[in-house]
Amino acid sequence: MKKTLAWAVTLVTAATCALGTALPAAAADDVTASASIASSGSPLDTSRLPPEAKALVDQALADLPADWQERRDAAAAKYGIHDTQWAGILNSAIKPGDYQCQNTEFRDYSTSLLAGVDDPELLDWLYVFSAFDLPTYEALFFGSESKSNTFGYNGEYTNQLTSEGKNLKRFWDIHSDDIQIVPMHGGEFYSSPERVARTLAVLYGIKNDAVVLRLAKVITGLVNDFPSLKGGDNPIFTFNAFAYSEEGNPNPSGISDRIVVGDGILEAMNAIGLGDTAPRAVLAHEFGHHVQYEDKLIDKTTLTGPEATRRTELMADAFGTYFLTHSRGEALNTKRVLDSAKSFYQVGDCSFSSVGHHGTPNQRLASSAWGASVVNDAADQGHILPSLKLDELFEAKLPDIVKPDATN
Repeated sequence: MKKTLAWAVTLVTAATCALGTALPAAAADDVTASASIASSGSPLDTSRLPPEAKALVDQALADLPADWQERRDAAAAKYGIHDTQWAGILNSAIKPGDYQCQNTEFRDYSTSLLAGVDDPELLDWLYVFSAFDLPTYEALFFGSESKSNTFGYNGEYTNQLTSEGKNLKRFWDIHSDDIQIVPMHGGEFYSSPERVARTLAVLYGIKNDAVVLRLAKVITGLVNDFPSLKGGDNPIFTFNAFAYSEEGNPNPSGISDRIVVGDGILEAMNAIGLGDTAPRAVLAHEFGHHVQYEDKLIDKTTLTGPEATRRTELMADAFGTYFLTHSRGEALNTKRVLDSAKSFYQVGDCSFSSVGHHGTPNQRLASSAWGASVVNDAADQGHILPSLKLDELFEAKLPDIVKPDATN
C-alpha cells in the first residue's frame, strides 16, 4: 500500500490562489487540479506575456521534456501531493442542511497570500511549472533531520518542535527511530538555483545538468520577479506540513519516513493567533499518521472514499491531542490544547463528496476534545494506552463524532 503526504498546499490551491479569488461555494465541487492555462486543452500560449517574461517562459518550455506535463502529474499522484488535509482550504463545497460548516480565519488568511499580484497570467505559469510545489518536493526528496535544522522563518519554533519530536518517539509504542522531522524553507530554496535544479531533475527526469540548471534559473527568476512572493518566502510556497511513509509500499522510492513542516504553515498559525501551541498540535497530528502507518490502521476499515479519509484525519486529531494533554506527553492544559486544536477546526471542510474530505470544523474539534477526554477520564493518569487500544476506543466513538449536528 502506498503511503502519501498527510497535508500540503496543492496544485489546486496554488491555481486558485493564482487567480486571486476564493472559489464560490457552489462551484467548488467542480474544481479539479487546473489553472486557466493548464486546463484549456490547447497548446501552451505565451503570446500574452510581456516580452521579457515571454522569453523566459519560452526558454523553460524548450528545456522541458516533451512529456513534462505527464511526468509532473505522475509525480503528484505517486507522492500523494493532492492527498492532503490542506488541499481543500480554498476548495470547500458547502452542503447546507445537515452540517454546520463555515468560513474560518485560516481560509481567509490563505486567500490573502497572493493578493495584489500584478500579473496573474505569469503567476499561472509558475503554477504550471509546479513552482509552488517544488519546496515540498525538495523536502521530500532531499530533506533530512539535522541538528542544524531550524523551524520557522526566524528559527522561532526550532527548540519547541525538536524537543517535541523526541517526546513523540518516546511516547508512542511504534518503531519510530527512523522518522525524521524535517523543515521546509521557501526563500532559502529559491535563493539556490542548484537546489531548484536537483529537484527539477528528479521531478521531470532531466539528465542534462546544464539544461536543468538553466530551467531552474528561469523558474527562480520568475519567482523573484514578483515582490509579493518575497523570493519564495511568501507562505504559499511552504503552506505545508505532511507525514510520509513507504511502509507496506511494494514499489518504494527509497524515501525515509518523515514529517515535513513548512515555514508557511507555522506563519499561518501565528497570523491567526494560534502560534503558541498550534505548531505542536500540527506535529502531534502528523505523528499520529505514522502511528497509523506502523499499526496498519489506514486499511483497518470498511469505509471507502471521503469517509475513509475523514476517519484517518479525525483519528490523527484525536491521537495528537491525547499525546499533547497526557502527563507523559507534552502535559499541556486541556483548554490550551483545545484552543490550539482550532488549527484543525480552521481547516475543516464540507467537501462531502471529495476523496480529500477531512471532516467538518466541528467534527475535527470534537475529535480533539474526545482525545483530551480519554486522558482526563483515565483512572491512572500516568498510564499510556497502547496505540491499538486507543484506536479501538476511537473506532467506537467515531459514529458519534461524525453524526449530523445542524440545529435547523
